[in-house]
Amino acid sequence: MQRVANCILVHKDHVLMLKKPRRGWYVAPGGKMETGESIKESVEREFFEETGLQVSDPELRGSFTFIMRDGNKIVQEWMMFTFFSNGYTGELLEESEEGELEWVPVEQVLTKPMAEGDRHIFRHILTAEEQIHGTFVYTIDFELLEVDLDPARPTQGER
Repeated sequence: MQRVANCILVHKDHVLMLKKPRRGWYVAPGGKMETGESIKESVEREFFEETGLQVSDPELRGSFTFIMRDGNKIVQEWMMFTFFSNGYTGELLEESEEGELEWVPVEQVLTKPMAEGDRHIFRHILTAEEQIHGTFVYTIDFELLEVDLDPARPTQGER
């Protein structure tokens, strides 16, 4: 099973986001864990590689399972560990090999194009300090089929 770690960095009411070229979706910088690496080591290394920034005191805020289905068949499964930080050192890369880096105002984050599951993750982590755990089930075309979050949070329209 693939393991991924990413970090939502908030600084001066902005979130550093990475716009991936394949779909034009925005994500929190991060990437695949290496063998023998802790999730914290992974998020620090991946964040630095993608942004040029060293996050300060990243705090684990979410653990998620992602399942991709083709009909009733599971074709892919991975885990993602999402951290939060509000400090960093270093200089932002002018160009990232992974996509375009952009400081997005907090109030605009959820308006950006992204995977629907990521919208749930950003909403929670930007509005609460408690950890969240969950499972997201997608089709192979990234249509979100199921969401199971603990603690459960209402979507914006249900508040």
